[in-house]
Amino acid sequence: MQSHPNVRAVQDALAGADARDGAGAPATVRLLPDAVHTAAAAAEALGVDVGAIANSLVFDADGAPLLVLTSGAHRVDTAALATRLAVGRLRRATPQFVKDHTGQVIGGVAPVGHPQPLRTLVDTALEKYDEIWAAGGVPQAVFPSTYAELLRVTGGTPTDVA
Repeated sequence: MQSHPNVRAVQDALAGADARDGAGAPATVRLLPDAVHTAAAAAEALGVDVGAIANSLVFDADGAPLLVLTSGAHRVDTAALATRLAVGRLRRATPQFVKDHTGQVIGGVAPVGHPQPLRTLVDTALEKYDEIWAAGGVPQAVFPSTYAELLRVTGGTPTDVA
C-alpha cells in the first residue's frame, strides 16, 4: 500500500514542503491495519481524541472545489460558511467531484497531494492540539502534523467552520 500512487503523492508533497509532525520530525505517512473512514475510527485506531483528527471534507462551492480541514469533533456549518465566503451554493461534493479534484476517494482525502492546489480552510479548533492527524491519500493511511504546519503546507486560511 505504501506504493499506492495516492500515498506516494501525499508523501512527496509533505517532503517537498518539508512538513513536520508535532515533535518536529519529518511528517511521514503511516499505514494502519484497517481502513478508517471516519474521524471516530481514526481516533480509536491512533489512540487520540477525535478532535485531533483533521477531516478533509471537499465541498462544491458554486462549482469550484473547497477543501475544509475540520476537527473530527465538529460538523461544518455550511450555511454560515457559505455566507462568510459569499458563496451562493455550498454543498457536500459528490464522490466523483471529490475524485476529479483530489485524485483521492472519500475517506482517504489528504490535505495535500492533489493534481492542483485546492482552496483550503483549516478549522481553528485544531489549533488546541499539539499534534493532529490527517488522511494520507487512501482510507488506511494517515500522517501526523500540527495546526501551523497544515496551514503552511496547504496555504490554508484559519477559519471557524462549526
